[in-house]
Amino acid sequence: MRYYIVAGERSGDLHGSNLVKAIRKRDAQAIFQGFGGDLMEASGVKLSVHYREMAFMGFISLATSLFKIYKYIKFCKNDMLEFKPDAIILIDYGGFNLKIAQFAKAQGLKVLYYIPPKVWAWYQSRAWKLKACVDRMFVILPFEKAFFKKYDFEVDYVGNPVLDAIKEFQPAPDFVLKHNLDSSKKIVALLPGSRKIELNKIVPLMAAIADSNKDVQFVVAAVKTLPADLYKALNEKPNVKFVEEETYDLLTIAHAAIVTSGTATLETGIFKVPQVVVYKTNFIEYTIANYLVQVEFISLVNLIAGKEVIREMIQTQATPKLVDAELKKLLHDSDYVSAMKGEYENVYSILDTGSASENTAQLIIEYLESR
Repeated sequence: MRYYIVAGERSGDLHGSNLVKAIRKRDAQAIFQGFGGDLMEASGVKLSVHYREMAFMGFISLATSLFKIYKYIKFCKNDMLEFKPDAIILIDYGGFNLKIAQFAKAQGLKVLYYIPPKVWAWYQSRAWKLKACVDRMFVILPFEKAFFKKYDFEVDYVGNPVLDAIKEFQPAPDFVLKHNLDSSKKIVALLPGSRKIELNKIVPLMAAIADSNKDVQFVVAAVKTLPADLYKALNEKPNVKFVEEETYDLLTIAHAAIVTSGTATLETGIFKVPQVVVYKTNFIEYTIANYLVQVEFISLVNLIAGKEVIREMIQTQATPKLVDAELKKLLHDSDYVSAMKGEYENVYSILDTGSASENTAQLIIEYLESR
């Protein structure tokens, strides 16, 4: 089989690479081409475009990058037709991939969507568009199956690939020694995100927290592909260290974490690290998002649990004073932490349905062979 695969972000590259490897187990002759990153390329995908060229986030960023986005959409369409795939596999990256799905469907191609856009969070009418142009959809959050059923769209819940990645992870035994961490102090992981628009607001907040907790060892999970000056406010703090591409090792030894909303909240929860979620953006972005978002929580831990398990401090609540108070509870209130970890166990059991990559690969092969 020939697959054209499109992943436009760092997380999509990881999940796409695992899916490609799972498909190859069942179809050794499978050929892959498309958009992705280093991990997908290493798994055997011929990259037409690297995702780092398409790193857009936020309403303002998108509005000012429309010409570049449409240039890549046009390129993707032409590249896909030249490749002549048996099926299209789309991974997350909603705005872009919805356009590709509509085009591919009009060309008579089979459209498969793994990790669809979070239409349940905002602009829910996009569910009708997905139903119209996607032949088979594989969701990774248990409540998504019921959500799409409201639109008469039967989708497959395949488990969560984040859980797969963590199950396969083997911690480095020399991580603390390698980074010269002070193991006599409490270690707090700082996960400020992977996008510039996030770091510009979150890094100064984290720097203020570090200043008011000089007896704590803070460790920043930095992204090596981002400019170093984005972390400037944290750079010269004596109680702050940096690691790159070692987030899971950090979460293995952390006593608590301050996390920007996103997949990292779920990863932190699966590692059973007590956490507080923070999110800040500029006023215009926040106003637009606040108007559009249709869910009660922003963190995946709370969304999956269906209640507040971890505190979410958004915009005006994301202040040094409030975040610092929550961090002290995470470090010193054993009853509070124990209750949080108990809820983490419940979230884990909900997600633990086998390998999402393997389940999806099996369903893809069966679906295409039946056609």
